[in-house]
Amino acid sequence: MSDDSTHPKIEWKEKGFSFFCNKKCEYFPCHKIKPEMEDRFNCLFCYCPLYEYEDCGGTFTYLENGWKNCTNCIFPHIKENYGMVIERLRIKRTKHYKQKQNGKDNT
Repeated sequence: MSDDSTHPKIEWKEKGFSFFCNKKCEYFPCHKIKPEMEDRFNCLFCYCPLYEYEDCGGTFTYLENGWKNCTNCIFPHIKENYGMVIERLRIKRTKHYKQKQNGKDNT
């Protein structure tokens, strides 16, 4: 596995795999957005892959029951944030892999 300094960067802008907008979804838009953002609303991360992380990069609160409330967060749904979401996942995966290799796996 390569370290962070040698990890190749994937050019994702304008690639089909980095964006998907489903305006036919019965929940679209699932967050409050400005009308001019509808064409840039990324449904690719319908369920946020960063939900389990406190340092997800989004705007969230905690409910009284302790659950994370992402109602006001559109971080993973902004088309231009695809690279940041993928990079955060890569960092988390790398950190988890290194902990597991060192016998510090908490899963």
